[in-house]
Amino acid sequence: MDEKYLQDISDIKNMMNKSSQFISLSGLGGIMAGIYAMIGAYIAHGMIEKCNTYNVNGNYDDIITLQSTLFRSIIFIALGVLFFSIVTAILLTYNKAKREGETVWNSTSKRLLTNFLIPLVTGGIFSLLLLRNGSYGLIAPVTLIFYGLSCVNASKYTLRDVRYLGITIVIIGLLATEFSGYALEFWALGFGLCHIVYGSMMYFKYDRN
Repeated sequence: MDEKYLQDISDIKNMMNKSSQFISLSGLGGIMAGIYAMIGAYIAHGMIEKCNTYNVNGNYDDIITLQSTLFRSIIFIALGVLFFSIVTAILLTYNKAKREGETVWNSTSKRLLTNFLIPLVTGGIFSLLLLRNGSYGLIAPVTLIFYGLSCVNASKYTLRDVRYLGITIVIIGLLATEFSGYALEFWALGFGLCHIVYGSMMYFKYDRN
């Protein structure tokens, strides 16, 4: 009889967790987002190296034009990484929820999305203001820090691992602020390697089961 009561309590606890947490996030989606970020960082690094070795014959106007074109290209790459990461995460999360018989769009996922977007949109607006004022060196750290805060803020409605991912990325963003000359490397570390590591942990802990 005691075992039956314990099982009932365990079932009730699981039901409460499912009602308060969105647990259908796909670890594989995190892995793919990290891979996209690493590819984007590799392409951007190659463009920067090409720009540094390009012979502009000391012409100031050519230097400014080249740097402006390079920066716009890097922004385009970052937006591409973001787009493919979001699409992949949505598709994989939908498939996982479908396999587990859960609804993707419910009250919990709405709260998760709202809490995630508040810091993220704030960081995006802040980054645009930095871009407008020519503070290019702070854009990479700002995107890392606000994305990390978004993960921490949303983690109360999903897997605990997301909280640790967010804290890690915030720390990397602060380091990127101090060592501004390595912004691309820190960006690849935060959005690339961290997503791959934490995505792999989530995949082996939750998805395979």
